[in-house]
Amino acid sequence: MRPTLTDAQTLDDQDTLADFKAHFALPDGMLYLDGNSLGAQPNAAREALDATRDQWRDSLIGGWNQGWFDAPERLGNLLAPLIGASEGEVLVSDTITLNLFKLLGYITESQERARPIILSEGGNFPADGYIAEGFCHSAGFEHGVLPEGAALEEHLSDQVAVVVLSQVNYRTGQLRDMAEVNRRIHAKGAEVIWDLAHSAGALAVDLAGSGARYAVGCTYKYLNGGPGAPGFVYVRSDRQQAGWQPLSGWHGHAKPFAFDADYAPASGMTRFRTGTHSALAYAPLEASLKLWQQVDMAALRAKSLALTDLFRACLADLFEAHGIEDITPAPAQRGSQVGLVQREHGYAIVQALIKRGVIGDYREPGLMRFGFTPLYLSHADVWHAAEQFREVVESGEYRDPRFQTRTEVT
Repeated sequence: MRPTLTDAQTLDDQDTLADFKAHFALPDGMLYLDGNSLGAQPNAAREALDATRDQWRDSLIGGWNQGWFDAPERLGNLLAPLIGASEGEVLVSDTITLNLFKLLGYITESQERARPIILSEGGNFPADGYIAEGFCHSAGFEHGVLPEGAALEEHLSDQVAVVVLSQVNYRTGQLRDMAEVNRRIHAKGAEVIWDLAHSAGALAVDLAGSGARYAVGCTYKYLNGGPGAPGFVYVRSDRQQAGWQPLSGWHGHAKPFAFDADYAPASGMTRFRTGTHSALAYAPLEASLKLWQQVDMAALRAKSLALTDLFRACLADLFEAHGIEDITPAPAQRGSQVGLVQREHGYAIVQALIKRGVIGDYREPGLMRFGFTPLYLSHADVWHAAEQFREVVESGEYRDPRFQTRTEVT
């Protein structure tokens, strides 16, 4: 039987995270199911940004000694508990792309013997493959691809130096068993860099418990740091003194204000810094990370699964009749998103939903992707979003020509 609004409201009455919604600035009438692309704005983020602008006005360059300069390490320590890391193991800096390049160079330079292959995954968000390919081109490595769905062991050998993997697939939402994958790759003498873009803030990540040594991620999705918010890099404490990372910027120098002619890497995670960062970009992220200190991650995960299950249950009877394929994995193997494929009309359906104030996103080919962020979505929100989806599809509203025109960003 299809869930009713009363069913959804009953779940809301039992929701221990319900009060967090009041901490976010969401437009009236919008049902936002795109937090896996860009998270909503915490109220405290705007206040923090205003305070930093005032600090810039009043203190000018003195602001660098008033919390700006050490923000990458300070925010890294705030973020660490959310991904199962310890203090001093996470640095908030740059982007996933740059941090991945840093780690590829750092790992391969410090390996005991030469291994010529860098392996990235097919079907992953292409940016990781692009940077792996670019690194190989510039550093003389061979770029290999792990085909989507292929067995890892078939592509691992003693020639593989590093494997780049996403914990949660950006298209399907498939969640990997991090501990088991670490075990397999490390047994072959290779390293793995985890991309946590679609898991940090969506579920409890356990880097330490899984045996992970290296990871990268972003903060503008589930962590609600704002558009273009800085990324982060994780290096386990026992791996932090292995050598240089290739983007040896002056903020990563052991004594940046000595202005020595030659580079000497700083100790610990600070060596993974590059150049001057934006204090304005760090301010809203810090406000969000402080809010995250109050979140029960087990409750977050339970609500995430409840929301994704509710959305699918509300629409299950609709799919076959309208050529929609539900590619969402089973709960234990799922991130915090629902993936629905309609190759001919997927884009138009998403555009019609957006016009109604139900915000998801579209990815080629045919993927309608909906991200569920437990801190600011209620079960009733999800029920109403599903009803809007049903109306758009059953009425054929998406066939209107205005929903066929492609925008630059989908």
